[in-house]
Amino acid sequence: MESILDFLSNITWWMWIIIALAIVAIRDIIQNKHTISHNFPIVGHFRYMLESIGPELRQYLVANNREELPFNRIERGWVYASSKNENNYEGFGTDRDIYAHQHIFINNAMLPYKLEDNHPNKKDKHFLPCAKVMGEYNKRKRPYRPASVINVSAMSFGSLSAKAVESLNKGVKLAGAYHNTGEGGLSPYHKNGGDVVFHFGTGYFGVRDDDGNFSMEKLKQLVKENPFVRAIEVKLSQGAKPGKGGVLPGSKITKEISEIRHVPMGEDVLSPPNHSAFNTIPELVEFVEAIAQETGLPVGIKAAIGKLEQWEELADYMKANNKGPDFITVDGGEGGTGAAPPSFADHVSLPWVYGFGDLYKLFKDKGLTERIVFIGSGKLGFPAKAAMAFAMGADCINVAREAMMSIGCIQAQVCHTNRCPAGVATQNKWLQRGINVPLKSERLAQYFNTFKKELLEITHAAGYEHPCQFKMTDVEVNVDDHNLSKELDRTYNYNKVEVPFNGVQALKDCMHLGGKA
Repeated sequence: MESILDFLSNITWWMWIIIALAIVAIRDIIQNKHTISHNFPIVGHFRYMLESIGPELRQYLVANNREELPFNRIERGWVYASSKNENNYEGFGTDRDIYAHQHIFINNAMLPYKLEDNHPNKKDKHFLPCAKVMGEYNKRKRPYRPASVINVSAMSFGSLSAKAVESLNKGVKLAGAYHNTGEGGLSPYHKNGGDVVFHFGTGYFGVRDDDGNFSMEKLKQLVKENPFVRAIEVKLSQGAKPGKGGVLPGSKITKEISEIRHVPMGEDVLSPPNHSAFNTIPELVEFVEAIAQETGLPVGIKAAIGKLEQWEELADYMKANNKGPDFITVDGGEGGTGAAPPSFADHVSLPWVYGFGDLYKLFKDKGLTERIVFIGSGKLGFPAKAAMAFAMGADCINVAREAMMSIGCIQAQVCHTNRCPAGVATQNKWLQRGINVPLKSERLAQYFNTFKKELLEITHAAGYEHPCQFKMTDVEVNVDDHNLSKELDRTYNYNKVEVPFNGVQALKDCMHLGGKA
């Protein structure tokens, strides 16, 4: 034994390195799972290392400022700077190709809108509530006017970390916005003072019975115990994977998630593609009406847009029976925070701009736009894109990935792996420790406030008081490769219905603002 120890003690450090490399080389040659490692022992590992940091290499070394997807460096930089209240200006002119397809132009007025001394925006440059009231047309018991036109989109606890959800909720409280729960149920981290839109999908997490079916009693109890819940959203589909269900593996279900979602420990939980509470359009409408009647809250639906036949059936049923959803959230087929197969994320459902235009035009032709609050969700968290969305008929904007970036997301694109380096989209306690909740909540609020301030400045430059006044003719977009731009009405072949608007002061005086009445 002593001779062995003496031999080992005489081995130099560089010999230990050679021995370790030899062991790795032998292991590489023996294994048959990875061809590259087998054919090129040791050095083959560098290929996998480089592949694993590919997004970071492209972000910082390869891609130019305007090249990267889903958000390029300029877009991410604007969100980061805005959330930190830093200089988010550009110098020496734009580096964007303004002749590129789909580039947006906003037509400014010769004389901008002038704020009077007693105007609400003179005192508060960030005051920008929704011009419509959810549930007002259908006479719900608790109508709700969102106090901010930009809000946090559906992202559930479980998909996001506890500290991320807490930061978002405290941030929307500071910004006067609302926080959509996503379909993971109402967690303790949603209960920090911000307005909440409770969202559920086919799994009915948080409001399901022991058999996995929807429970009206649990929903009523949830709304009764949590008065900050201002509206209910029923998810029909989402942009990342419309028409596809999902499985929550039993191994990922912690005791906390089990209690919040009302699912058993240790068992895989299925979210099917279809709802069990309804199968037809009339049943959907009656389901919405039943929830509104039992809770008193506005009720809406969320979907990505593809075929329009059933949407037309919905519009016809709403018109014939004078009832239906109070708001419709249109999700873009660009995908979002939800993990999805590339075949779905890349090809199923329409991008927001096409899907929203088709849907709005349909409801406009039926004379139903004034009774519905239209919410846009799909990379709209930038003032110019939001102005285009308002010109097309949107009343509010929901943002997901932009909100994540404001609290530290670096677009590592590993949300589905539980290894988010920023601690935002992971349940790993160590990675979450890097999130400073008070600081991150302030950054979300600052991003929202900067967004509203710049959207108002664009609005005033176009000669209007509120973004709801934007018309299709106020925005042009490049539509082909010959540098031809067209106004939105000629591009998408419809005109937005004028939104009733009596001034920002009237919005400020509204008894339903922020659901406080």
